[in-house]
Amino acid sequence: MALPEIGKSVPDFSLLNQHGETIELKSFRGKNKVIIYFYPKASTPGCTVQACGMRDYMSALKELNTQVLAISPDLPAKLLKFDAQYSLDFNLLSDPEHLVADAYGAWGLKKFMGREFMGILRTTFIVDEKGFLLKILDKINTKTHSSDVIAYIKDIT
Repeated sequence: MALPEIGKSVPDFSLLNQHGETIELKSFRGKNKVIIYFYPKASTPGCTVQACGMRDYMSALKELNTQVLAISPDLPAKLLKFDAQYSLDFNLLSDPEHLVADAYGAWGLKKFMGREFMGILRTTFIVDEKGFLLKILDKINTKTHSSDVIAYIKDIT
């Protein structure tokens, strides 16, 4: 599926978080910018570095009136363990059938160690308070992801 277009509204969604609560994207409209990032699997090395970076920059993100929604195919119970292990301070959302990932163009063919398979394409979407897409990051460095996102948000505010 194609990526959403810059300047257009992003697809709405409703997913369970790590606590089994339903989180709806539309609930942030009129209130916050939203970082929506897709990651392959909780508790793997790259995903852990990326999530801990977000956690470490959470106060800066809150100052920029920005919420974080991290989406993976993991079930809420696994996300809760990930959250508890690393004291993450944001919503980890469960998309086991990759319906939201499909809608955002973040599900596709991957290559790893000579094999091809379908999976999450590590992608970040920055959405404004009105629900319009500002930026897509698809070349993610998990170590600098948080600072890259913050730098972009600071540039536009």
